[in-house]
Amino acid sequence: MSEQKRLSPGDPAPEFTLPDSAGNPVSLADFRGQSVVVYFYPAAGTPGCTKQACDFRDNLAEFNAAGMRVLGISPDKPANLATFVEAEGLTFPLLSDPDKTVLAEWGAFGEKKNYGRVVQGVIRSTFVVDAEGKISTAQYNVKATGHVAKLRRDLDL
Repeated sequence: MSEQKRLSPGDPAPEFTLPDSAGNPVSLADFRGQSVVVYFYPAAGTPGCTKQACDFRDNLAEFNAAGMRVLGISPDKPANLATFVEAEGLTFPLLSDPDKTVLAEWGAFGEKKNYGRVVQGVIRSTFVVDAEGKISTAQYNVKATGHVAKLRRDLDL
């Protein structure tokens, strides 16, 4: 597998402005002064991504109480995200990165193993960006199931 860019704690978080499920632009800079959980997932509405999104939804109060916002990013178009938000009652922004530029900048798109084969795709990843815009947590190849509970333990939420 070829080497690809990975972010590490202490790195500045790459800035982005992406459309949300309603087509409104959302920028990482909008959240300066707060911590933000930014997670990347392959596709809205798939079983693993639904489980992960619903786990974030169900634990959002704890993240918000700790002063953290949650943003999900996938290559889905805003209309697909709107359907997903509606179907699952999601209460945090999902952002659309169809050309995968932001995914690549964050190291969340590239070579990965899928059922033993090396393929190009979204690498399920989660980051915590601190109030100053630096990466405080960088987790690649996370599992959809149980990930939010582990993140909450790691962050003492």
